[in-house]
Amino acid sequence: MKHRTFFWFFLPTALAMMLFIALPIVSVVTQSLHTAHDQVIIEVENCGPFGCEKETSVDTAATESLRREQPLGKWVGTDIYFDRGHLATSEVADAWTKSQSMDEFLSTIINLPFYRAMSFTLTYTFVVTPMLIILGFMIAVSVNALNQRLKGLVIFFSLLPMIVTPLIGSLILFWMIDSRGVIGSALQWLAGDPDLSLKASTGLTWIMLMVYGVWHAAPFAFVVFYAGLQTLPQDTLESAMIDGATRWQRIRFVVIPHIMPLVTFVALIQLMDNFRVFEPIIGFNAEAHATSLSWIIYNDLGGETRLLSSAAATSVLTIIGVAILLSPVLVRTWRDFNRKA
Repeated sequence: MKHRTFFWFFLPTALAMMLFIALPIVSVVTQSLHTAHDQVIIEVENCGPFGCEKETSVDTAATESLRREQPLGKWVGTDIYFDRGHLATSEVADAWTKSQSMDEFLSTIINLPFYRAMSFTLTYTFVVTPMLIILGFMIAVSVNALNQRLKGLVIFFSLLPMIVTPLIGSLILFWMIDSRGVIGSALQWLAGDPDLSLKASTGLTWIMLMVYGVWHAAPFAFVVFYAGLQTLPQDTLESAMIDGATRWQRIRFVVIPHIMPLVTFVALIQLMDNFRVFEPIIGFNAEAHATSLSWIIYNDLGGETRLLSSAAATSVLTIIGVAILLSPVLVRTWRDFNRKA
């Protein structure tokens, strides 16, 4: 394709990327470097029959004038990134100095909002992503081996978790694990503890959220892997069978290498999605036990005081975190591409 033809072909995509990706990111970064103006306080002296008293009040006109002159707010640079609500560098340094052991240091750090959210976000990402890939692959291999008449029905039921809206799905499971729900009542009966509650334990809440994450995202991996299995070279598979390869050996040495590019694709998509986990926390009402970076952004933007600068700083840190997570996979993909070229 000629350069001129390619330019006009790619121009609409480039403009859309600039409008919907690049410009919003620049806007968020800019907002994270500013903070809301402080209200202008004036001191007024009120005199009455019993003397004069000094009172403070907000100068509304001066405050509004300041906001009009500097609509983005007051320039603070990177101060927001290092305050207690984010990286908390001073608190981390203080904890490192005063802690007697590593366990004490970690217990102190984990109570800071950003690091508490980061701990759950990373745990969720690194547990859910490989589990859903494995489960999706197992379902794809099993369905591919079924009788042709059963495949349609099994595929339909396998895709149900992906069809259900994430928030609705989390709400349904939230009701089921309630002490009066099906799962909650069954666990109480099995454990012999009528007071057992999944919602009251931080560890059980984390497990519950991760189980939901695998349940909801595994159908996506299943669809991708099942499509890849339809392109599997039958000659190679039949040759392996003739050579006496077992089912596990055929999967290990023929099937998995064939769909490995799809595994990389699913891993990239799910790493990004899982690092931005949000809906399950809201649906399960699990903020007391589990928070994520996306939940922090949601919390900063809610309520009467909208902390736009704080939410913007967390958004930038989330983008950086996603880039760091994806970099090893992207580097490996680039190396494989250059090796084949």
